[in-house]
Amino acid sequence: LRLAIMNFDEISKHNKRGDLYVVIHNKVYDVTAFLSEHPGGEEVLVDEGGGDATESFEDIGHSEDARQVLEKYYIGDLDAKVKWACFSHSLA
Repeated sequence: LRLAIMNFDEISKHNKRGDLYVVIHNKVYDVTAFLSEHPGGEEVLVDEGGGDATESFEDIGHSEDARQVLEKYYIGDLDAKVKWACFSHSLA
């Protein structure tokens, strides 16, 4: 299995119930199949779809079990150049 390296332009296209990606700690997850199982409801995931959900994920205080469940939806990483651009921009 080869993991993808994606940027936010690509990820942002996956923002609908039938095609939903989120980024958490610079890892990309396809949570489409998890929507109906999410204990917090589908809408929470849809609202974060196509973007960086790290802050929301951590604010809720997800359990270790939740973090393990998340791993089966892991499909790739956020492009390191994008991470650096976001970081360096925040320093400006």
